[in-house]
Amino acid sequence: MKKRYTEEQIIKVIKEHEAGASVADICRRLGISTGTFYNWRSFWG
Repeated sequence: MKKRYTEEQIIKVIKEHEAGASVADICRRLGISTGTFYNWRSFWG
């Protein structure tokens, strides 16, 4: 099942990472790959 996230949700996740959450924990919780997270960070971060 493919999930879609809004820009606001993605920005919230990036800020959560900047506050100290690990990428692995974030990706596991959201069901995304680490590559997806880093793509988000490079685009919106």
